Amino acid sequence: MNKSQAMGSAEWILLLVLATIWGGSFYLFKVLVAVLPPLTIVLGRVSFAAVALLAIVYLSGQRMPATPRAWAPFFVLGAFNNVIPFALIIWGETRIASGLAAILNATTPLFTIVLAHLLTHEERLTPPKLIGVLFGLTGVVVLMGSSALHGLSLRSIAQLAVLAAAVSYGYAGIYGRRFKATPPLVTAAGQVSASTLMAIPLALMVDRPWTLPAPGWETWSALLALALLCTAVAYVMFFRILAVAGATNASLVTFLVPIGALVLGMRLLGEHPSASDMLGMLLIFGGLAMIDGRILTLRQRLRERRAT
Repeated sequence: MNKSQAMGSAEWILLLVLATIWGGSFYLFKVLVAVLPPLTIVLGRVSFAAVALLAIVYLSGQRMPATPRAWAPFFVLGAFNNVIPFALIIWGETRIASGLAAILNATTPLFTIVLAHLLTHEERLTPPKLIGVLFGLTGVVVLMGSSALHGLSLRSIAQLAVLAAAVSYGYAGIYGRRFKATPPLVTAAGQVSASTLMAIPLALMVDRPWTLPAPGWETWSALLALALLCTAVAYVMFFRILAVAGATNASLVTFLVPIGALVLGMRLLGEHPSASDMLGMLLIFGGLAMIDGRILTLRQRLRERRAT
């Protein structure tokens, strides 16, 4: 992170609002899976978001790429950042609580660190990062519980599905670095547009949505909120924070999303996280804090001040 970049009050407010919005996506997933199959939800989310983001791109005077070759990377990013993880998380929430799904999804930076070590030459695992990864994975073991060691239940498979989504997000984060020269809104619009084109045949073949009962206004409202608020608006907010405060500060949303999801799950869905859920979340957060490095840097600065 550029040391000159700092979080002002406006960015902190945006960060908190963004965390609440993204935390709300796990709540909306839980509401929607009661009436719609997973791939249909994915299609609704990315298609409505694509329309909104494409409109924002053109209204802002930007333009989308015009050649098939330029669109190919958007399909890769869309697959690993949208279609695959959305489908896995939504299916996972058919078996586990929304708050637990959000906590498991918070492991994305852990897998990003490991994948970056394996797939790139620039980012290697340092001792603090390795310790952070081990802390986080210990939290995952606590979350899944000892029963997972005695055989895979549908609940365990659902948890693994959400973890696989986090791995997919991690790879997307590494792959997405090739879009540094592309305007962020163009990248966002390109990936959800490509995701829409991939999700259409999948939803038609697997879910056969024409055989489903016509959705009520509550379902449409939840789907539009997921697409427009939790995707299109959230991307705009995230890129604003990213541009002003840098990637490291923007990554703080990872800590806040599970908290928002837990609160919404408890208040609106009647979910009750267990003691092991909370312990696992604390271990994952501890691992993320070590990887983030700010706590260690702060301690070092305090020691230096005391020494002087």
